[in-house]
Amino acid sequence: MPLKSVKKGCLYVVATPIGNLEDITLRAIRILKEVDFIAAENMRRAKVLLKHYGIDERKLISYRRENQKKVTPKIIEKLNSGYNIALISDAGTPSVSDPGAYLVSNALDSGIQVIPVPGPSSVTAAISVSGISSSGFLFVGFLPSKSSARIKKLNLLKEEEVPIIFFEAPHRLLDTLEDIRKVFDNRKIVLLKELTKIHEEIKRGYLDEIIDEISEKEIKGEYIIILFPKERKKEVSFDEDTIKEIDELIKEGLSTKDIAETISKKKGISYRKIYKKCLERKRIFDGVCEKA
Repeated sequence: MPLKSVKKGCLYVVATPIGNLEDITLRAIRILKEVDFIAAENMRRAKVLLKHYGIDERKLISYRRENQKKVTPKIIEKLNSGYNIALISDAGTPSVSDPGAYLVSNALDSGIQVIPVPGPSSVTAAISVSGISSSGFLFVGFLPSKSSARIKKLNLLKEEEVPIIFFEAPHRLLDTLEDIRKVFDNRKIVLLKELTKIHEEIKRGYLDEIIDEISEKEIKGEYIIILFPKERKKEVSFDEDTIKEIDELIKEGLSTKDIAETISKKKGISYRKIYKKCLERKRIFDGVCEKA
């Protein structure tokens, strides 16, 4: 008689608070209470969270980047044996710049059902208060620790036209900002520190001014950098007086070149912009496009 197959357990990828313990979903609390084990990146933080919500600490399994290759097979074995396990990161949503992705990948390869339990994320929290109007963004995470490798990576991102989000440790923050300045020039950034925590701080401005400001202070905490896209040059708007002046000079018979030179010097608007506007106005007058 064939042996009855054991139903495999599920791996729940559970988002936990990035700082404020109240930032957790009701579903996440329920799942953490119901699962058989909890794989946690940071045991100390995990214990604080579990104690706060009355969840049994004995469920915890230490799962860090340093031990992931050793512990992953043991977790997969438990999942294959029918145990349900929750994965939580240091803070926020697992698998984003933490070892969770390795476990998720191995679980999927083993035919384990992986279920997301969404919630807090420092990335979306940061972009939501950045004030940047964009249909998308690029999340990079931590840049290389060495300046040469960091600059090489930044150069690969130079042509991006969406906001770019980086994580950075306090001891590398200033060096990283200076390298970003070298590659991207004096762009606008949002610098976010300790989101949702007691010492939360958000700075907005250009790289030069923020580098000057933080270089005079002791740098502590966890940081997120949002780099604004390159500013597009605004189209020159012509006021009614300028357009009227162009029309009058056209009526007087001046050439497009002379009109452009005259108004450019007088108004401080680029010669090329005035020249183009002259051609537009001449089309309106006589339908003829004068050649340059």
